[in-house]
This record gives sequence, structure tokens and C-alpha cells, in this order.
Amino acid sequence: MLEFYKNKKVLLTGHTGFKGTWLAKVLLLAGAEVVGYSLEAPTNPNLFSMAGFEEYGDRFKSVIGDIRDYDHLKKVFDEFQPEIVLHLAAQPIVRDSYKDPKYTYETNVMGTVNILECVRLTESVKSFLNVTTDKVYHNNEWSWGYRENEPLDGFDPYSNSKSCSELATHSYKNSFFADFDGKEGRRYLAVSTARAGNVIGGGDFANDRIVPDSVRAVEKAFVAKENEASIVVRNPYSTRPYQHVLEPLAMYLTIAEKQYIDWNIQGYYNVGPDDCDCVTTGGLVTLFCDEWNKMDNALGIQAKWINKAEANAPHEANFLKLDTSLVKSVFGWTPRWHIQECMEKTVQFTRVYLSAPEQIAGEMEAEIAEFFKG
Repeated sequence: MLEFYKNKKVLLTGHTGFKGTWLAKVLLLAGAEVVGYSLEAPTNPNLFSMAGFEEYGDRFKSVIGDIRDYDHLKKVFDEFQPEIVLHLAAQPIVRDSYKDPKYTYETNVMGTVNILECVRLTESVKSFLNVTTDKVYHNNEWSWGYRENEPLDGFDPYSNSKSCSELATHSYKNSFFADFDGKEGRRYLAVSTARAGNVIGGGDFANDRIVPDSVRAVEKAFVAKENEASIVVRNPYSTRPYQHVLEPLAMYLTIAEKQYIDWNIQGYYNVGPDDCDCVTTGGLVTLFCDEWNKMDNALGIQAKWINKAEANAPHEANFLKLDTSLVKSVFGWTPRWHIQECMEKTVQFTRVYLSAPEQIAGEMEAEIAEFFKG
């Protein structure tokens, strides 16, 4: 599938984040010409600085900018004239959205409007994908997966702002791109949104995410030369759909490619794992500990987790699952790596990060090659 992207001009927002860094790497390995537009990497350490982008020379340009800054963003569009736009930039943390809801809405809603306006005014763009979240749905805490036609009404400021981002995208699509043939002010441009579940994998250093919390716990033990790492789990009973970071990225690239070729493919798609990969937070951390402890433990650290509920914690959904029948039927998609393989890759990456960080770029390339082989 990656052959399509050779020599294609792709503008990627959020390229300094966890998913954005992996996606930029995949695109560059595929031979694309990439411009990234994003704030500085949101964490220290961060995957972006370790990914070896300098080797791609003129095929990769990193622009540091805020998607709330329309004038700067439009200038980048005007100069680069992208064919494909992948929008990942966002304020992505639920807990941070409670701390600063205004910034969350400005970034996730008006930032999306700015991207859409640039896309509307840039004739070279033929395919646009807005990446949102599984949390856009009104959550009834039921045991079956949400479908693409379920009501959008995220609870917390992050989730709700992503619901608004979806609605803004729908409006632009209906107002300026749908029924384009012969209608004034409209043109051929395929627009989709992708609602992805929780992703895990090497290189995620975000706050308030359970796998990065697990990595920080073993790193703390490594630095202190301790032989045991204790991972604090705030809510071990909440259930989420987990997938390796490369799974949704492959689906994003598939959607953007197929709708570029066939305008009728555009739509609103859930991108999530199979039911077997919907696990509790406690179950996920158990997998991390088991995988960490059973591998060649040259670092001499054993991992365990402890249940430590947080008093007065902000609301987060206890159960959330997606129905992915649509992407399976439209694209013939099936997950490549299930939860056990996801954790194996995550732990392997973490070991490289702690023992030989200079090899991170090579580890990324090896995982990408394995994932996309055949």
C-alpha cells in the first residue's frame, strides 16, 4: 500500500507528537515529500528528536507553528501546495482538557476550522483526513461497539471538542466539497474523518497515559539502579480498545489513498482493534509487567503494578468500544498485531530506549518494515 505515497506531497499536522512522528517516518520511508506543521514536541524526552529525520534531507521539512495561527498555516499551504493533508494536531489529553478547556477548544475546534479553510483555498489538495477519537460518541457505557451513525456528544472538554471538530469537518464537506460537479464554489476534494481508539507503542512519553506511566516507572528504577519498578494504576477496571500505533496509521494512509483515487470512498470511519483487544487498564499493565519480566532481563528490573485510586478524579468513561465493521467491509482491513504482539513491541522498544537510545531510529524502521511487509 505504501507505493502510492512515493513522490506524493503530504502535509501532516501534529508531526512532533507520538502518532505524528511515527506517521512522518512511515511516509518518508515510503518515499513521500513531507511537510510537518506542529508545536514543539510536547514532552521531554520525545520520540521526534530520536527518529532520525535528518537523513531525509529536502524530502522532510519541519515547521514549528500553532494551528490556531491561520496566517502562518496558510503561508505553509501556499508554499508547499500539498496533494494530501493529514490532520493529527490536537490537545489530546482528557485530564489536560479539564485544566484548560478554553485552549482545548481553541486548538481542537478552531484549529480544525483553520486547516479546513486552508484546504478549501488550496487547489492542489485532493484528499483530506481529520483524525479524531473514539471518544466523540455519546457514551452510554454499553458493552457493544459504537457505530459511525451513533450520536456525537463527548462528555469532557477534550472529547466534546473532538465531536465539534467532526461536525466542523462535516459542514465544510457538505458546504464546499460535496456534489462538486458543476456547482460554483465547489471542487473535487475527498474528505474523511477517522475515529481511532487508544494506541500504544514505543516512544509515547505523554502524561496521564498508562503505558507511558509504566515506561516511566521502569526508567525511574533503571536510573536509580533499583531492581523493582512499581507502576501506579488509578483505575484498573476501565475498559478500552488498544492497538499498536502502526495499526491506525496504516488505516489513515489507506483512507487517504483510496479516497484520492475514488471520491466515493470518503466517509466517517471507526479505526479500532478487534474485540479481543479491548482490555481493562489493569489487564494492560499486567501484560506490560509480564512481558517485561519474561524477556531477557539484562537491565535487572522486575515490574509490578499497584492499585491506587485517585480521590476526586475527573470523569473518564469506564467502558468504550468501537464497531469497526465499516472499515473491514469497505477496505478489507484486519488488524495485523493483536494486544500481545503490541505489548511485545512496546516492551522491546522500551528496552532499546533505556539501553541504547541511539538505536531508536533503527528500531522504528525495523518495526515499520515488519508491519508493512507483504
